[in-house]
Amino acid sequence: MQIETTPLPGVLLLTPRRHGDARGFFSESWNRKTLEDAGVTLPEFVQDNHSLSSAAGTIRGLHYQSPPKAQGKLVRCGRGALYDVAVDARKGSPTYGRWFGAELSFENGRQLWIPAGFLHGFATYEPDTEIVYKCTDHYSAEHDGAVRWDSLGIDWGVENPILSEKDRNAPAFVQWETPFTFEAEE
Repeated sequence: MQIETTPLPGVLLLTPRRHGDARGFFSESWNRKTLEDAGVTLPEFVQDNHSLSSAAGTIRGLHYQSPPKAQGKLVRCGRGALYDVAVDARKGSPTYGRWFGAELSFENGRQLWIPAGFLHGFATYEPDTEIVYKCTDHYSAEHDGAVRWDSLGIDWGVENPILSEKDRNAPAFVQWETPFTFEAEE
């Protein structure tokens, strides 16, 4: 597994190895021991989610779940291609309000680890794009929230995005009060 750090401490870009032949490939997309052997310890995952966006140009996000139901997510693309984004939303963090994005696709097999305390969103680049992700806490409607997708200067690479009502009407980042607090590692 290739493990890359990003400009946002804690956010990682993971690329599992693919073993291919004339039939296709095999990839171990998640292995706790492999990551721990490389010095990466992630929280326990309790839920897997699978989302399909029919049209290219769909933007979903920026989403979060507030404490005590905050979620970390390990995100990958099952089919198609997408631009995946993490935004540091932890008040007091040296990188508060900064974002990192990476293209995840079926072809490149990359995954993005987004810890709790970060906003998450993505834009689809191909029709029928599937996103598959593991979560560190269960979904909670009462803790679910969103920040406006276009309020941080993120270049999504999409013109005239397809949005949900929730995402279209979410508050801008500067108007939003974060429920997350930065805790420096000791």
